[in-house]
Amino acid sequence: MLYQRLFLVALLVVYAVLAVATMGYEAAFSYEPVGPRAFPLLLLALLAAGTVYLLFRPGHLAEENAETPLTPQVLGKLVLCVLALSLFAFFFERLGFIVSSFLFAIAMCRLYNGGWITSVITGLVMSLAFYVLFDRVLDVPLPLGVLSGLGS
Repeated sequence: MLYQRLFLVALLVVYAVLAVATMGYEAAFSYEPVGPRAFPLLLLALLAAGTVYLLFRPGHLAEENAETPLTPQVLGKLVLCVLALSLFAFFFERLGFIVSSFLFAIAMCRLYNGGWITSVITGLVMSLAFYVLFDRVLDVPLPLGVLSGLGS
């Protein structure tokens, strides 16, 4: 339990360093009313709030994780998760947000024992819903990649 709490404190320090680094960011041109630093600061604040909650929550931190040993199967899933996330980042610009997030969602669903039909439906709904949310509602431009020819 002590190691978990030390890790949480280290995360808070990382969040603080990232927040300081974000404060100095200036865009060459203004493309949003609130500026380029609002989204990272909001995300860091939410992460810090969750970390503080875990840090000061009474006594439940060690008991919840005590039942999950770090077996080779768990490590394998962690490695595959990091690989899937890395491939998502690599193909984000090339394939576009919708296709890369669709493939990433399928990979994550399958990694955690989702059926093929459920994984494909979940990936399709999530990729389209997040595209509409970010590109249309929040006005954050996302790359279309291979689908850019279809929108013309």
